[in-house]
Amino acid sequence: MTEARGSAGLNGTAHARHAPGTPCWVSLMVHGLTATQEFYSELFGWEFQPGPHQLGPYVRALLDGREVAGIGQLPPDRHLPVAWTPYLASDDVDASAETVRLCGGTIGVGPLDAADAGRLAIGSDPSGAVFGIWQVAAHQGTNLTGVPGTPAWNELLTFETAGVVKFYETVFGYTREAKVSADLDYVTLNIGGRPVAGIHGMGTALPRDRGPHWVTYFEVADADAALALVVDLGGHALGPAHDSAHGRVADVADPEGARFALIEQPR
Repeated sequence: MTEARGSAGLNGTAHARHAPGTPCWVSLMVHGLTATQEFYSELFGWEFQPGPHQLGPYVRALLDGREVAGIGQLPPDRHLPVAWTPYLASDDVDASAETVRLCGGTIGVGPLDAADAGRLAIGSDPSGAVFGIWQVAAHQGTNLTGVPGTPAWNELLTFETAGVVKFYETVFGYTREAKVSADLDYVTLNIGGRPVAGIHGMGTALPRDRGPHWVTYFEVADADAALALVVDLGGHALGPAHDSAHGRVADVADPEGARFALIEQPR
């Protein structure tokens, strides 16, 4: 899973530029911006810096002064699902957005400029899973990984991989690597031979109340302790912490219901 980021020292790994197709940012739109900042500050130790405000009130989360994620406030009249959204890097967001449309996806926001930070679009794949596209300018995206509180992996949960993998290959230039298993439908999306994201076909096990959606994994030092802290802070445990091939994992939701995963990687 998290081999997409490579190894990192105790101070994490800084990223100056993300290759096209690489998840380069994660952003969350919520109703209560202040309360959400307090939740993630307590959980991950994030500090916050305002802006840009092209989509309304917005803050960037920082660890050790380096940007790791963003949180924005939904307009009061917008009743959209509260969810973490990964942004995939592009050298030309307008061309990527047009390819999304040509391949059966939709573009719901943009392309538009986010001040001098960069240019973005928000769309969905043919199955309805929402993702963003980011073209770098002043804002380089997530530039710290490999330490607790940083994004470690992004994974699309969908009905079957065959239905959408060609879409992502065409739009972002991925090569696929299927995990051959009789009981697992899983494809890793690679850039330059390096895994950067995954697609998990869940069939009828996919939550019907969510439909296909992306999930962001955040690194933690202790998955069980972080799971307990999520609950103490008013969030929700979506199941017990469990061991996986890539570390100990817990599926959780914040107080507004945004789902994400915690992963304690082997040291």
